[in-house]
Amino acid sequence: MRESKYRQLVADMIGGVGWRDLRADGLRRAPDRDVEITDVRCVVVEGNFPWNIIRVETDAGEYGLGEAFPGPAGEYVEFLKPGLVGQNPLDVDRLVEHMTQLVSGLGGSLGYSQAAVSGIEIALWDVAGKVTGLPIYQLLGGKYRDAVRIYADCHAGENLAAATEADPREVYAPESYAAVAREVIDEGFDALKFDLDVRIADADTATRRLSNEAIQHKIAIVDAVREEVGSDPTLGFDLHWNFTIETAIKIARGVEEYALDWLEDPVPPESVDAHRKVTESTSTPILAGENLTRVEGFLPFLTDQAVDVVAPDIQKCGGLSEFRKIATVADAFDVPTAPHNISSPVGTLAGVHACATVPNAFALEWHAREVAWWDDLHTGSPLIENGEIQVPEDPGLGLELDFDVLEAHTAPGQEPLEPI
Repeated sequence: MRESKYRQLVADMIGGVGWRDLRADGLRRAPDRDVEITDVRCVVVEGNFPWNIIRVETDAGEYGLGEAFPGPAGEYVEFLKPGLVGQNPLDVDRLVEHMTQLVSGLGGSLGYSQAAVSGIEIALWDVAGKVTGLPIYQLLGGKYRDAVRIYADCHAGENLAAATEADPREVYAPESYAAVAREVIDEGFDALKFDLDVRIADADTATRRLSNEAIQHKIAIVDAVREEVGSDPTLGFDLHWNFTIETAIKIARGVEEYALDWLEDPVPPESVDAHRKVTESTSTPILAGENLTRVEGFLPFLTDQAVDVVAPDIQKCGGLSEFRKIATVADAFDVPTAPHNISSPVGTLAGVHACATVPNAFALEWHAREVAWWDDLHTGSPLIENGEIQVPEDPGLGLELDFDVLEAHTAPGQEPLEPI
């Protein structure tokens, strides 16, 4: 195992600077569960996003897989590793609290560091499942459903890059959106989402305001898609937190007659009041949450009734257990959840386990329709069938990597994971 460059810093934080040491050595347990972490690794795989695949290795010969949200997770994993090696991976809750304590000076519970914590936490659950012979959903408390509904992210109909070489009014035409919607429905999905924040004309984007003409173009897109697929499929549109309260309200009210299942992230994620004002102004359900972490981040949005649907990203919000906390609090406020997910099969299947264990998860995002080799990254059959993923019954995640495919798509400069 390669030594972390942060070994001494973490040792000082645990033993000298900090007083809350959550490591635990020698806790009593049965011999078959007396396991230690020997290494924690992160490798970037070049999908449609840079997927951060994490592996937690143990002295029992078992390893766990997890995934962190795209970004500099590897550096955080490197930082956290010295505090994890030698610990028992089955103490998932304690180790999550331990990791959050270690990164308290690096964004702690509210920053991107939670993405690394999330990915490691998923891998710990995978180890726990393999050691005990149980699927993760069973360890988390059992399931409400045998399969999880998947909604397909369809981007903006055509390839986003196409608008740089053609008239964006032609690329982002309502009929283009409608055509892709029909393709996705024909592929077996009954839930889908499109980007609605595309630009069709010159605009002062710094103001975050749209002209009435631009708003009408967005309404025309929604009209075309709903006309094509009918009223039954679950349908959402994403604004990527780009607009002012005033513009967001105009859009939300303009699409009310189309009975959308949600309008996503209409205003920047920092303001609960801004979300509440938009939500109160319209019958169109407002969804948000992919930029929030841990239950503390979601709580004011729920207590202030600022959203209609929450969308935690399990690879960012704190992991599987933290998602369950968020979903439980949301359920107490009668708010459903549809997790954000731009992951490889590793993170996606983790999301399936999590969604199976809560009553109010009605759909999980899939954001890799254009990645032809997405299912090749794991062994076994394709995960998605007829718009849903069956909840695995095999131990842990119930997924094994195809290491040849993994190596072929490992980012340059990365040392690929080898089979154990």
